[in-house]
Amino acid sequence: MARKKITIVGAGNVGAHAAVWAAIKELGDIVLIDVVEGVPQGKGLDLTEASPVEGFDARILGTNDYKDTANSDVVIITAGIARKPGMSRSDLINTNTGIVKGVTEQIVKHSPNAIIIVVTNPLDVMVYVAWKVSGFPKNRVIGLSGALDAARLKAFLAIELNVSVEDVDAMVIGGHADEMVPLPRYSTVSGIPIGQMISRDRIDAIMERTKKAGGEIVGLLKTGSAFYAPSAAVIEMAEAIIKDKKRIIPCAAYCEGKYGVNGIFVGVPVKLGANGVEDIIEIELNKEEKAQFDNSVAAIKKLIEEIKI
Repeated sequence: MARKKITIVGAGNVGAHAAVWAAIKELGDIVLIDVVEGVPQGKGLDLTEASPVEGFDARILGTNDYKDTANSDVVIITAGIARKPGMSRSDLINTNTGIVKGVTEQIVKHSPNAIIIVVTNPLDVMVYVAWKVSGFPKNRVIGLSGALDAARLKAFLAIELNVSVEDVDAMVIGGHADEMVPLPRYSTVSGIPIGQMISRDRIDAIMERTKKAGGEIVGLLKTGSAFYAPSAAVIEMAEAIIKDKKRIIPCAAYCEGKYGVNGIFVGVPVKLGANGVEDIIEIELNKEEKAQFDNSVAAIKKLIEEIKI
């Protein structure tokens, strides 16, 4: 059986670390592509030389030529400018629209059957751009949102309770922005609702930290944004697709009627398998949760109106 082929667009911190996670998991052969000459080649070679140490079998190719990406099964778009302190995700919109548009056109040309996962910010808008430009069916274009946001929430809950991260489950829906909606009612430890284990004020503080988690890291790093958790989360999504795992992971998916949303991508619980988005799970939201979600949707719509494709 031929190995799957994964293309990662952008050999910066997120892209390069995504290549590491994918290689270690042996998800397939990896093409790392970037506009900067030498960088994807150097990082690809470096990762190849790590393979005997960790014992993973994956061919890793660094390139500047999209011809090398031909017939990819999954394409992960990380290309774009990163946030700097004081910048909101929406400040990146015009520059990154142009970048994602150009990348998507190349993907369609060389890998017309690929599933695209977008990581570039502002996420919900960039995944919309990739979908619009690609002409792909909605199930084959997905954005990284809740997979990362829920991972951050799970980490904070595990620290708070001093329990294994393996036993913590959490759900974050809405846009991948400060308006995201962490759902304490759907967060558990080995099936036990966190409300039975943590006080209300601590839960509120943890939910607030989750919303600002990306900005917290930007503020600490000063010269870039998060990359370990985003790259790990996007490879979790890629693994679910490549191995047809049918995992339920919150992702930015195209909604047509679900949650009362039409015509945009927003973070919702998704069943991820070989066909990409195989189902959108509609969970019950109380009035407060629904209001927060609708507010998040409104923020995404406002940003989409600003873009020129």
